[in-house]
Amino acid sequence: MKLNIGIVSTYQPTNCGIATFTASLASCLGAIDSYSTRIVRLVEVATPSDPPVPGVIATMVNGDEGSIARAAAALNAMDVAMIQHEFGIYGGSDGEDVLTLVKKLRVPVIVVLHTVLSAPTSHQRSIIRALCERAAAIVVMSKVASNRLIADGTIDSSKISLIHHGSRRILSHSFLGESRRPLILTWGLISPGKGIESVIRAMDQLRDMNPAPIYVVAGRTHPKVLEHDGDIYRDGLSHLIDELSLQSLVELRPAFLSSMALDNLIASASIVVLPYENSEQVTSGVLVEAVSAGRPIIATRFPHAVELLEGDVGTLVPYRNPTAIAEAIRKIISNPDLAESMSQKTRVIARAIQWPVVAREYANLVSGLLEARVSA
Repeated sequence: MKLNIGIVSTYQPTNCGIATFTASLASCLGAIDSYSTRIVRLVEVATPSDPPVPGVIATMVNGDEGSIARAAAALNAMDVAMIQHEFGIYGGSDGEDVLTLVKKLRVPVIVVLHTVLSAPTSHQRSIIRALCERAAAIVVMSKVASNRLIADGTIDSSKISLIHHGSRRILSHSFLGESRRPLILTWGLISPGKGIESVIRAMDQLRDMNPAPIYVVAGRTHPKVLEHDGDIYRDGLSHLIDELSLQSLVELRPAFLSSMALDNLIASASIVVLPYENSEQVTSGVLVEAVSAGRPIIATRFPHAVELLEGDVGTLVPYRNPTAIAEAIRKIISNPDLAESMSQKTRVIARAIQWPVVAREYANLVSGLLEARVSA
């Protein structure tokens, strides 16, 4: 008999990190014997003309009480409900609609926290506390996220499980010893706070290298940013490239890339740079995919990077510091032994964060909850 898991999340065709996470998790969980997954898709606005999405059993529309009730009914027909949580994906103030949903659920609830803030507002804190109190299990993806929850003092630490963000298996090759220009890569959905301008300014300090590296930024503007602000941020990056006359050293690629094309690009990168400016970022899917690809990584000191890259697995730099980024790029390119050492260390970590491994951890969590419920 299969165990049916209902997952509440943004989902395809929505283009965001949590939607991608959920698609990968659902696929790999469903590939395990005795497990089946279904999706309750979160949307901001109902679009009845959209074609049905395979695997989606209900759509929860922000602020729509009727859709919340239908979502709850669909989840109550499952064995377990898994709530992907990020404040910005649910309706209401700070996404408080999620509490309306979980109060209607009769099945065990697993809450997966994609963000755990170090200094939440009182309202955000009350939402997290209520979610965690209702949950049978809480999943975080980094030690710092777990520590922040425990420091709250009101959350049952025995409910908390650390399960790393999963990654696709990306086959990579060594760039060492090749005569081609080193490729510096940042990818993902583009939005203010990604720190890309710091890397562009760093490239201005690397003109003397021979061959000079090229910095590629691959990714479309985040759909929410595009909806509210258009391409202002990307346009600003283009203006900065022109201002510094870096057209031959920096390339913005806004075109959609298939998984295969993106994997090929990542595999060909000499260095991956994650110049994020968000000191609250406890989870990064791009970071784990860079690790999975075995690439040398330069990252700002956001929490997930500090945790995953400790022990000289990667190079950590201060926020908004082009000079530090330039020095790190120069050091790695100029030192093939260092680059190879970093790549080898990331490959060791990669084995533990492949999606099939991570999905098995979720499966074990689900089965353990249900067994405990039967024996209670």
